[in-house]
Amino acid sequence: MKELKIEAKVENLNSVLAFVDAELESVDCPMKVQMQLDVSVEELFVNIAHYAYTPDTGDAVIEVEFLQDPLKVKITFKDSGMPFDPTAKEDPDVTLSAQERKIGGLGIYMVKKAMDEMTYEYVDGQNILHIVKTL
Repeated sequence: MKELKIEAKVENLNSVLAFVDAELESVDCPMKVQMQLDVSVEELFVNIAHYAYTPDTGDAVIEVEFLQDPLKVKITFKDSGMPFDPTAKEDPDVTLSAQERKIGGLGIYMVKKAMDEMTYEYVDGQNILHIVKTL
């Protein structure tokens, strides 16, 4: 498992993506899967940067771990910000037009649909979100 601890600021997104992509490339991750993971990582990290510590800032920890049989990647996001369970958020009604839908929630919905698993727990004052994707 590899870990990156970084200040949860949008300006650090490129460093987070570079960290994740380097790990994915080390196992020859297919480009389509890497793009799905990049979109998901971006959505989740930017949400932490925007909302976890508002109005202050704090750190985020991103862990990348590979699981076997079949080969999967597990990416974990940890922060000590306000408790928030994105898995409990109701999915938007995507049958409605953009004008009819409530604002927000579409990014988390995209992550849920793109990943094979998405789980959340709040332990010892930390939000811990896991996403898993089969490679």
